[in-house]
Amino acid sequence: VTDLAPPEPSSLAYLGPTGTFTEQALYTQDDLTTLDLCPAPSIPDVFRQVVSGEVDLGFAAIENSIEGSVNVTQDTLAFEVDLLVQREVVISIQLNLMVAAGTSLADIQRVCSYPHAIAQCRGWLAEHLPDTEVQATNSTADAARLLAEHPDGRTAAIAPSRAAEAYGLDVLAGDIEDHPENQTRFVLVAADGIPAPCGHDKTSLVVFQRADRPGSLLGILQEFAARSI
Repeated sequence: VTDLAPPEPSSLAYLGPTGTFTEQALYTQDDLTTLDLCPAPSIPDVFRQVVSGEVDLGFAAIENSIEGSVNVTQDTLAFEVDLLVQREVVISIQLNLMVAAGTSLADIQRVCSYPHAIAQCRGWLAEHLPDTEVQATNSTADAARLLAEHPDGRTAAIAPSRAAEAYGLDVLAGDIEDHPENQTRFVLVAADGIPAPCGHDKTSLVVFQRADRPGSLLGILQEFAARSI
């Protein structure tokens, strides 16, 4: 009896809404854009849809070169779900301050965005909007969407330029990230199936210790050093 090949994936969940950096990274992968794309309201919901079988694949940010780990992604993959990483995608991050039409920099009293994005612009915000209230949203694009739905003339959003285009907002200041080398790494996950070798393969490990003792981290790292890894 010949085993049947597993069906090709047909659907993918990612952090929405339209205009997120996750969507931007997704659209760099031609084979993924042909799938049924399902924007999710949060990263845990992306993984929940994969685990439940609602979609075949999930796509989410896992690490930023400036702010470090996206903890919700790493913690969920390590401790809450049994999913396998299929691919990683890295893109450069350009952040923009956007407003509803007619709003000037002097009018802004509140800035909304995803916490990682706000942190990546803290220097620019301290210089140009030092006394502004900061409000967290589920994603950069969600900040843009909420601003477009409720323009009050005193709120701005930090988001990708594609979000400004999607929601009809004006970019008041572009490239406001503090570090031009800013990049974010995204991972594609599935419930099963190890991808075929591509020549640029990586293995991600979760390591924990059974007991707290001096030199634990050193002991772990020495195992890698001894094997020239």
